[in-house]
Amino acid sequence: MSVLEVKDLVKDFTVRKGLKRSKLRAVNDVSFTLEPGKTIALVGESGSGKSTVARMIAKLETPSSGEILLDGVPSATRGRGLDGYRHDVQMVFQDPFASLNPFHSIEHHLERPLKLHKRAKGRGELEGQIHALLERVNLTPAEVMAKRRPHELSGGQRQRVAIARALAPGARFLVADEPVSMLDVSIRLGVLNLLARLQREENLGVLYITHDLATARHFSDEILVMFRGTIVERGPSDEVILDPQHEYTKLLLSASPDPGNQGRLRDEVRAELAASAAGGTVQDPGRDRFGTAGL
Repeated sequence: MSVLEVKDLVKDFTVRKGLKRSKLRAVNDVSFTLEPGKTIALVGESGSGKSTVARMIAKLETPSSGEILLDGVPSATRGRGLDGYRHDVQMVFQDPFASLNPFHSIEHHLERPLKLHKRAKGRGELEGQIHALLERVNLTPAEVMAKRRPHELSGGQRQRVAIARALAPGARFLVADEPVSMLDVSIRLGVLNLLARLQREENLGVLYITHDLATARHFSDEILVMFRGTIVERGPSDEVILDPQHEYTKLLLSASPDPGNQGRLRDEVRAELAASAAGGTVQDPGRDRFGTAGL
């Protein structure tokens, strides 16, 4: 069975302050396994390191240490090995407009990966594959949509094009980095349902990066919670949401709209996290919900 494994991933960035240099650890010993037909949600606030993990998996950032394995083989960093990896692992970016070239048609955006990965031969087969991709993401009539440019589409339609482009090489794993956060609330559900349908019908493995615990629960099998670059809690989606163990997970839940006593809980959890940062006795962020160290 095809598997994408992330083992002990670390990413350090160099920070300059005047003449001084220091290292900022954005990701610290992150490990997980993504299988076909499964969705893992990587959850955390802005700056928690989740997008850096996504960029390393997509080969847009180089890990400081650790490794990424596809089917048990370490992923290449250049050459044909990297091309093969990108054939199987594709990324859907947060901003659907910025990720599409406004000067080119939708047809051009889908034609490029099909040609690059040699997925079609001849103009007729190429057009047929482009139209099939658009139909798979519910952009019809495909012949009309293919001729349009990104500015002629809505935000939700552009994100569907981005998903179709990620599928064009024949990807087995999708890394979706906040794929609906820049869309209108009214169309977010449609895009998430599309990802869920594609995952189910095509047996895709999906890494869903988000700060929204509600969608993480309903659209993922497992949730990993990141805090300051470290996975502090992990487990089946319902267990993490209904019975959170780490104070940071509780804080994220308390920030969700709720008519109950969430404000009081939020204040209590913030106090505990502050005590932890000052050397208090809050649960070690390097341990998951099952008490296992060294994630």
